[in-house]
Amino acid sequence: MQQSVSRENFDQWMVPTYAPASFVPVRAEGSTLWDQNNKDYIDFAGGIAVNALGHAHPELQLALQQQAARLWHTGNGYTNEPILRLAKQLIDATFADRVFFCNSGAEANEAALKLARKYAHDRFGAQKSGIVAFNNAFHGRTLFTVSAGGQPAYSQDFAPLPQGISHAVFNDLASAAALINDETCAVIVEPIQGEGGVVPAEPAFLRGLRELCDKHQALLIFDEVQTGVGRTGSLYAYMHYGVIPDVLSTAKALGGGFPIGAMLTTEKLAAAMGVGSHGTTYGGNPLAGAVAGKVVELINRPEVMDGVGLRHRWFIDGLNAINQRLHLFSEIRGMGLLIGCVLTDDFRGKAKQFNLAAAEEGVMVLIAGPNVVRFAPALVISEQEVALGLQRFARACERIVAGESL
Repeated sequence: MQQSVSRENFDQWMVPTYAPASFVPVRAEGSTLWDQNNKDYIDFAGGIAVNALGHAHPELQLALQQQAARLWHTGNGYTNEPILRLAKQLIDATFADRVFFCNSGAEANEAALKLARKYAHDRFGAQKSGIVAFNNAFHGRTLFTVSAGGQPAYSQDFAPLPQGISHAVFNDLASAAALINDETCAVIVEPIQGEGGVVPAEPAFLRGLRELCDKHQALLIFDEVQTGVGRTGSLYAYMHYGVIPDVLSTAKALGGGFPIGAMLTTEKLAAAMGVGSHGTTYGGNPLAGAVAGKVVELINRPEVMDGVGLRHRWFIDGLNAINQRLHLFSEIRGMGLLIGCVLTDDFRGKAKQFNLAAAEEGVMVLIAGPNVVRFAPALVISEQEVALGLQRFARACERIVAGESL
């Protein structure tokens, strides 16, 4: 008999690194989720842009069940069929020639940054080790990646931090150009800053970074952990921008809810990472490979990509209608199904209140800092779920405008 548990047990038993919602989800289907009290919620959070095909997708369930009956794990002393097939899918669909698999976006970015330094050290010498990143970026929570993310709130408590990382202003090419030089080994950038407020890069900015990296023989790394696997309406956002990176990190939606990450790169760069230079015990395991392979197969289709654009319109139209009535947002921005609503000065700093009020009304939304309400739903969310979720979100907004305490 299973032990009965509640939300209060989190505060008793768990390391307090999170402040989870007051309810405990127990089951879900599509973009609807139910808690322990059988209350239903429309999921506009998507597991933080992870559940790209929604919850309990039948084909993902089948892929996992079939693989679970065959082979779970061997470690990196062996390879396996599902992960090799997934590698070929990603190579065929992108600029990449080679793939390294891991378990998360942070690990993928860690691998990308280590590759950049090793390649530069091997080819140019130890002096070529500088990394240029951007303010308000987010690249993960390892010590290396949290240092690359330009948000001191996430890194300052863990000093001393890895050195050689400098931060420019996002979407300011002159700011980046002032930092990129012949001792720079890599520039790492998100095509859309997700945690930093859902801020899309300007096309000229990314093109300029590509030119600066070419000039100074530095690698251009795109962090597509949040923007990848169809989120923007292209399989990866670099395709939308027409700027090809040297290295790309992907995770989140790649496994549709099953933990997996990957670093994609070229033949020439991959050669720098010889046997023993990097590794991970669980990375590239057969369960993850089987599920992610099915995710890529199902998402990398014209009808799904076109559907992201259609759903973007549903959200933008609905959010604009709410805003015309309640005047909450100074800007609604983003691309595809990564959307951010920037709160006006009257509601500045209250994104978490919108998140809490939405949950009480039966819809799950995200925040991106204190001033942005973020939406990252399933790429296949139904029109009915979008309409119902936006109705509930509108009620939550009305409560906040009325000054109701939460």
